[in-house]
Amino acid sequence: MKTEIVTKNNKTVAVIHSDELLIKDVSSALDLIMNLQYETGCTDFAVNKDAICNDFFILSTGLAGEILQKFINYGIRFAIYGDFSKYTSKPLKDFMYESNRGRDVYFQPDVSTALDKLFG
Repeated sequence: MKTEIVTKNNKTVAVIHSDELLIKDVSSALDLIMNLQYETGCTDFAVNKDAICNDFFILSTGLAGEILQKFINYGIRFAIYGDFSKYTSKPLKDFMYESNRGRDVYFQPDVSTALDKLFG
């Protein structure tokens, strides 16, 4: 796992890139965010899609809702970046679209646009 701290306009975002799964369930997601928050002092995070288990992107599992609700409860703003083109589920696409219109959770194609959303 590689963590990069990016600062812009007095805001700080921790950008995480990992080739291994970091978020497998609610517990591992909370562990990751709490450790990163402690180590970096950040409450805004961008994580690559490949570090998140595939069940997160299957809305019927309820995993995405559980994890993201916890993050919101803890005041965490969260962006997931990567190629989402392999996902064809209309409910997932709708969920990502609505999330991108909000202020807490974003699904973006790359780090740059994820940071734009978190700094925006």
